[in-house]
Amino acid sequence: MKCMCSIIPSNVLKRFARDKKLSASSRRRFAEAAAHETHWRKLRELNAAAFARAQLTLSAGESISAVPAVTVFDCATGTALPGSPVPNPGASSDPTAKRTFVETTAVAKFYKTLFGRNSIDNLGMTLQSSVHYGVKYNNAYWNGSQMVYGDGDSNIFVDFTKARDVIGHELTHGVTQYTAQLAYADEPGGLNESMSDVFGSMFRQWRSNQTVNQADWLIGKEIMGPAALARGYTCLRDMANPAAQHCLAPQPTHYSQYRAGMDPHSSSGIPNLAFCRAAMTIGGKSWIVAGRIWYKALTGFGPSPNLSMAKFAARTRSIARATRKTAVITAINKAWQSVGL
Repeated sequence: MKCMCSIIPSNVLKRFARDKKLSASSRRRFAEAAAHETHWRKLRELNAAAFARAQLTLSAGESISAVPAVTVFDCATGTALPGSPVPNPGASSDPTAKRTFVETTAVAKFYKTLFGRNSIDNLGMTLQSSVHYGVKYNNAYWNGSQMVYGDGDSNIFVDFTKARDVIGHELTHGVTQYTAQLAYADEPGGLNESMSDVFGSMFRQWRSNQTVNQADWLIGKEIMGPAALARGYTCLRDMANPAAQHCLAPQPTHYSQYRAGMDPHSSSGIPNLAFCRAAMTIGGKSWIVAGRIWYKALTGFGPSPNLSMAKFAARTRSIARATRKTAVITAINKAWQSVGL
């Protein structure tokens, strides 16, 4: 499984690296963040492969923790992972470390309570995070074995741990890694990113106990810095309106707009909109019906690295039919039809 697994698309980083409205130091930070991806991407692929192999060969008969441990490390603006351990992070005086612990613990509870999943690998895997990574690092990512969070430049982006959907999004890349193993290119790549947006948004809604009508369906709202807000950017992506101008990274809304080789952060807008429309039509809490259908479609069919969007849509339709609820079947079908699938 090849997965970039970061919240900020590389084209956005490169765009700001060329933005003459930013200071030279700010542009340099964005350029460095974009260049750094090639290094941690290689590490992530190795980690993902090693963990998948270990799961197959070394986990038989092991004692599985009922509740996954959650650990936090502090890189102190360095880049050596994991950094120094933060003792008792849930009571840390560092708000970033404390927030990371609290929200990561909540993600584990979200998956356990709603979907019966024991950590991202369903085997009680320790959820490890490193905070204060790099100097004003403008990204957050899953590297195949742990989470890494930058502090942002305080201008375009702020502390990446401030957005619950960012934390949920990145940890869901781990869930995908241990289930469908979607490749990170073409249609499977778009689905990979969409799964993280869907469950990241669902997690944010669950934490606030919001209905689908109360939710704003924005991704990354809380990490937008003052300069981004001043330019009219209120979020990274909008699942209800992927092509909106207030999105820092607007996306296509219909499968007819899909092109082979498209950045997964872009093509994910198509299945994102389908989920949003299905959940909105069904009503209530997104995780109760639509979320369960999406979870089963992601995790219930074994590794599917080359899964197409049409085949994923077919899975959700099949699962919906099994509910024998006409309203649910119709909502799922019409949602996919509305995006051309």
